[in-house]
Amino acid sequence: MKTVFAPRGTTEQIEEGRVFAPKFDADGLIPAIVADAWSGDVLMLAWMNDDALARSIETCEAWFYSRSRGKLWKKGETSGHILRIIEMKIDCDQDALLLRVEQAGPGVCHTGRASCFYRSVSLREPAGHMLVLQFKKAEKVFDPDAVYGEHAAKDKTPE
Repeated sequence: MKTVFAPRGTTEQIEEGRVFAPKFDADGLIPAIVADAWSGDVLMLAWMNDDALARSIETCEAWFYSRSRGKLWKKGETSGHILRIIEMKIDCDQDALLLRVEQAGPGVCHTGRASCFYRSVSLREPAGHMLVLQFKKAEKVFDPDAVYGEHAAKDKTPE
């Protein structure tokens, strides 16, 4: 895969060095965890290809690659809820990103919520049976039909 970023080096160079050499998976993607820069709340998880990553670095606005649509997308393109990147971090082996962002809108989730992580899984339950999710901070902060169109939120395939 051709990339605009530095080639991968030795384990020591990757883990202890100063050169940004992200590791994309077999599909050419790297996961990006998005968190609110001020509260620390995790807002979403999305995927970036090298083009989305390069655009995000250059513009300081979050760009992603939609696996379901097979194309690049800028967060906030439709909703206006742009994510301004305050800080971008890479994990120890450079195969996952953390974007600390400032939101230009009330929420990031296509369901109208502030975060895509609005339900908890019950713990200390036997795995394999029907687990019940608990809603946490699940209030809607915007109307997805008004922002994305009447059927857009219902038709959107989650990433």
